Amino acid sequence: MAARRISSFLSRSLSLSPASFGRNYGFGRGMHRFSTAAVLEEPITPPVQINYTKLLINGLFVDSASGKTFPTLDPRTGEVIAHVAEGEAEDINRAVSAARKAFDEGPWPKMSAYERARIMLRFADLVEKHMDEIAALETWDNGKPHEQALKAELPMFVRLFHYYAGWADKIHGLTVPADGPYHVQTLHEPIGVAGQIIPWNFPLLMFAWKVGPALACGNTIVLKTAEQTPLTGLYVAKLFHEAGLPPGVLNVVSGYGPTAGAALASHMDVDKLAFTGSTDTGKIVLELAARSNLKSVTLELGGKSPFIICEDADIDKAVEQAHFALFFNQGQCCCAGSRTYVHERVYDEFLEKAKARAIRRTVGDPFKKGIEQGPQIDSEQFEKVLRYIRSGIESNATLECGGERVGSKGFFIQPTVFSSVEVLHIPLLQADKRC
Repeated sequence: MAARRISSFLSRSLSLSPASFGRNYGFGRGMHRFSTAAVLEEPITPPVQINYTKLLINGLFVDSASGKTFPTLDPRTGEVIAHVAEGEAEDINRAVSAARKAFDEGPWPKMSAYERARIMLRFADLVEKHMDEIAALETWDNGKPHEQALKAELPMFVRLFHYYAGWADKIHGLTVPADGPYHVQTLHEPIGVAGQIIPWNFPLLMFAWKVGPALACGNTIVLKTAEQTPLTGLYVAKLFHEAGLPPGVLNVVSGYGPTAGAALASHMDVDKLAFTGSTDTGKIVLELAARSNLKSVTLELGGKSPFIICEDADIDKAVEQAHFALFFNQGQCCCAGSRTYVHERVYDEFLEKAKARAIRRTVGDPFKKGIEQGPQIDSEQFEKVLRYIRSGIESNATLECGGERVGSKGFFIQPTVFSSVEVLHIPLLQADKRC
């Protein structure tokens, strides 16, 4: 049996009005209209203040060596939220030096694993205490729905640090059988200074997934946050020091990839590097690490994930699952299900229901209750998705819904669905006759 393909895109706005967008890209007329009322209202004032915008090095908030700052923007409006210290190579040097001294001379690696766990648990408790402010800051800087940040991501953040804290005193070596009268054992020890570079789509969760394991094992850290979303990383790092983390153990440098990120990846005194981001940038990070001190590197890169609907699927449930797989977090997931393969016998039914669900998706101010989709992160990503939409049109795919800007400012766009997408190759699923 054959399968047919549906593709979905989330795009975001630049300076085009809905009318000019349609004229420029040839699909303004005859489209389903999405409600824009939620976006056209004045944006809700976030219930949080910006207190931390400097670099965190050796336990202190400091200006960048150059004195430069960069703006972090509200994706709802494109307006400046705050100006943040812009770290560069000299700031990475300062942060790595602090982390090295904290590892070689400080108490953290020598501390009992039980005490390290207690500090991580105190930190988790502080995050829970300040959850409202942190969630508001995450939504303001990133654009994700506030309900998602507050009720899903922050509780997961807290739970992750409970989990990693629990590992701190459970890292054991092994005894190994040997030929002869010998004793052989392995001993797991912290590797040293860990450089970490995180992306903008899940700033807090990425912080947890990088920082938590490294600290549980007794390492010290230099973390570079994404330039689009630097605010929550600085906030929670301050809470870590309130929980009793020694100075220099966790250093946070805000800055850009080609400067701060490249300096961290190529630094000779960084022992391990962890990077999450695009595949193209991952290649650069790996090359810089190899050309410097051949440090160990962990990469978590992008993907293009398929979603397969079989003939006997519950179509209503499949539609909802496929919708969530793509549009969750404004589609800004490395594992988003952005291409859907549907069995030909249920294709038409699935398409109509999938299109209707996309049209019903509520787009608007992420601080407003009931909003499913906020703005995309910035204009660069918007332009990238526009190229995909334009490519779909030029490839004669059928634009079923979406494709236009929502509102007159900010990075909002309609959920967009294509059908009749050309398939260059589909692996045969002969093992299951339902597909």
